[in-house]
Amino acid sequence: MTKKTFGIAVLVLILDQLVKSLVDIYLEVNESRVVIKNFFNITFVHNTGGAWSILENHSYVFIILSVVAIILLVRFMFKFKKNLRNSLAFALTISGIMSNLADRIFLGYVRDFLDFKVFGYDYPIFNIADIAIVIGVLLLMWAIIKGEDKV
Repeated sequence: MTKKTFGIAVLVLILDQLVKSLVDIYLEVNESRVVIKNFFNITFVHNTGGAWSILENHSYVFIILSVVAIILLVRFMFKFKKNLRNSLAFALTISGIMSNLADRIFLGYVRDFLDFKVFGYDYPIFNIADIAIVIGVLLLMWAIIKGEDKV
């Protein structure tokens, strides 16, 4: 992992854990605060599953999958072309997985709080780590499409 990739990963991990901790301090579980009426709330929940609460109360599955994913990502990182986008992609993906993994290991659940309603659909509540993972994976997909997955 390059210094740049490592630095970005550490910053995202710290940011996510800091914001989760602040939400944990200022909100009770299942408490919600309106930010933009009918669009965005801060709603604090404990997620013991994955996206859309799949495999609820099976944290061990997500712990194992997270560790395997991190190992694979680190392995593949050295096979991708070295550029800023790929460094950012790996940093975001790895740090997002690590932050949610830390929650699962130390708390037994993931702290989620970003609650959007888009065109009447109440999207599942998520966190900054989830955003990092999605953006990182999209950037990795773009690198593969552009042929930058080989040195």
